[in-house]
Amino acid sequence: MIRVLLVDDQPLIRSGFRALLDLEDDIEVVAEAADGSECLALAREHRPDIALIDIQMPVVNGIEATRRIAADPTLAGVHVVILTNYGLDEYVFDALRAGAAGFLVKDIRPEDFLHSVRVAARGDALLAPSITRRLINRYVNQPLHTAADAGLDELTSREREAVALVAQGLSNDQIAERMVISPLTAKTHINRAMTKLHARDRAQLVVLAYESGLATPRTS
Repeated sequence: MIRVLLVDDQPLIRSGFRALLDLEDDIEVVAEAADGSECLALAREHRPDIALIDIQMPVVNGIEATRRIAADPTLAGVHVVILTNYGLDEYVFDALRAGAAGFLVKDIRPEDFLHSVRVAARGDALLAPSITRRLINRYVNQPLHTAADAGLDELTSREREAVALVAQGLSNDQIAERMVISPLTAKTHINRAMTKLHARDRAQLVVLAYESGLATPRTS
């Protein structure tokens, strides 16, 4: 059972998402919050698998709520997915750097939304296709962040290869096929790379890959 915490200051929005999630046999909404401060307290109380958090909220916004969840070692198992009406670059990068596992816009189709919840619960990076394009396009014209190089020297050549493929959006099975290894070995390479780079999840691993130059956006 995937346990979900819904966080949005608009009751109608929360009701809509809850009605959709409650129809699924493998998903349970354990609590709802109207702001980021309430979200943190409920996350500690219920320890959900997924926290679906809106960005624009009173008292404590979604970015700060995400940052606080990520900084709390007792909430390491909580995967934050940001929900917003906006697809603005600054929100994407702020959310990912704060520790979000994914970023979805609210006009997503219901079936895609449900799939996204399940993907995030597995610990995979999750970005809407439009957001992924923005993420990659930004790095085409942005200088590299040398601070992101920390830890790269500790990666093996196979770990570097796996991280670069993660940055392309490939799943573990696809990475295994590309590298001609088993899915379990692919997962091991990725997990070791995350540990060495101090990445909370695959989403942050993607950001680090582009910032360090380990992954290079394709301009064509």
